[in-house]
Amino acid sequence: MSDIVPEDTLAVYSDFVCPFCYLGRASLRQYLDDADDPPTVDWRFFDLRGYKRGPDGDIDDSVEDGKDDDYFENVKDNVKQLKEQYDAEEMLGLDEAPDVDSWDAQQAALYVKQSYDDETFRAFYDALFDTHWVEGRPIDDPDVLADVAESVDVNGDEVRDAITDDALAAELEDRFEDATDIGITGIPTFVYDDHAARGSVPPEQLDRLVNGR
Repeated sequence: MSDIVPEDTLAVYSDFVCPFCYLGRASLRQYLDDADDPPTVDWRFFDLRGYKRGPDGDIDDSVEDGKDDDYFENVKDNVKQLKEQYDAEEMLGLDEAPDVDSWDAQQAALYVKQSYDDETFRAFYDALFDTHWVEGRPIDDPDVLADVAESVDVNGDEVRDAITDDALAAELEDRFEDATDIGITGIPTFVYDDHAARGSVPPEQLDRLVNGR
């Protein structure tokens, strides 16, 4: 799988458990609503906690990442400001959202992306974000993933099977590696042609990224 971005396509690398990805999506919505000629958006996968993932696939929270209490206080402040800026007041605080691993949710989303139409994939993708950041439900729970699937007319049993599919897991890992290989080191990252913007950038910056002004 190549991570080359097709012409006139805005690729967005994100992870459901990333607060700035939720906020970046809110900014993107504002940009797309106002754009005269909006680009096609391709949502892509990134393993936010991959550097903490052990050989068994589990997250090892003991891995040192240099993020102390001051760092997390700054994150909370930034999230609060961006919620107001991007009209995302429905979003839960960092202390309220579940502390979960997003791997199964991303594997489920990859399955839906490959097996259903773009509209259904986008509905499922958005529903997973909202399930985590608005409803506060654990998207690492197969029952929750099946319920989210059914809510957008995706077969829940298919999703249950997808998250245990070794071939899908291997492809998801390849996609994470492809993203890293082209220089994606943090999320959200927006890529258009040969240019990129990282972080929950405002709509006007997304406009500049796409239109070169």
